[in-house]
Amino acid sequence: MSSDAEATEMDANADAAGGTPDDHGTLYVVGIGPGLPEHMTKRAKEVIESSEVVIASSLYQEFLRDDGTLLPEEETDDDGIAVREDGFEQEIVRSTMGRQIELARAAFDYVREGKDVAHVSGGDPSVYGKSDLIFKMAEEEDATDVPIEIVPGLTAALGGSANVGAPLCNDFCTVSLSDKWRGWDEIEEKLRAAAISDFVIVLYNCWRNYEKAVDIVREERTDDAYVAIVNDAGRADAGRNGESQFITTLGEAADHDDKVSGMGTSLIIGNHETETWRNDDRTYLVTPRGGRDVDDF
Repeated sequence: MSSDAEATEMDANADAAGGTPDDHGTLYVVGIGPGLPEHMTKRAKEVIESSEVVIASSLYQEFLRDDGTLLPEEETDDDGIAVREDGFEQEIVRSTMGRQIELARAAFDYVREGKDVAHVSGGDPSVYGKSDLIFKMAEEEDATDVPIEIVPGLTAALGGSANVGAPLCNDFCTVSLSDKWRGWDEIEEKLRAAAISDFVIVLYNCWRNYEKAVDIVREERTDDAYVAIVNDAGRADAGRNGESQFITTLGEAADHDDKVSGMGTSLIIGNHETETWRNDDRTYLVTPRGGRDVDDF
């Protein structure tokens, strides 16, 4: 079946189902990037400000209060209710890792009550974020009546790349080192394939086995390949450990575990074309898009 035919069939199925009830709200899964106001899209800010319910972790609530996207904590009562000057009432719900299933169910219920819900995710919700859980839960709970909209955000690969220059200007991939839902054998297989294919590789969840990952890539790449270790990209001093970037080589990356500070750390491993460029300010990483000269542009 062609994509056009598939789309027509999907639209027909939606029409047959009757569409979303008029009295329902919308569940927005909102990416806020690093979290500070200047790196959040206008759309994300508008959705959070206008939703009757906001589900966010304590850290993200703190970020969102920096510029008034959320009201100050002292203006929120014990039930999490905050009332703006125009009388608009918001319920602020604290999210934690252990409550994700419970909060997804609660979000569906709020939407069915006619409320818009902003379920906040750091970075981009579809890059190791919350989008897949929401859809999985919607399937599990038969929540086909709940409208879902994903609001994209700036992910760590892009924020970290900007901090160190232009290392992602050719083909790149991301690999999470978290083995919570998949075995290390699968992670190793993907790392090796990415290294052999000469992708620039961005590693997420580097507090888990990052030295082991570096060793695997070293088997397929030269030790002089450049590596950037980036912490809390876009968060300045507001992150868990403070924003920083450090450029080293693949052969020495595992020796700098003092630079890997936890969940906010990403590693950008360059390919055989990644090079450094220095101006009077600092050193940058650049991966050219092939062997083009300036005239080729």
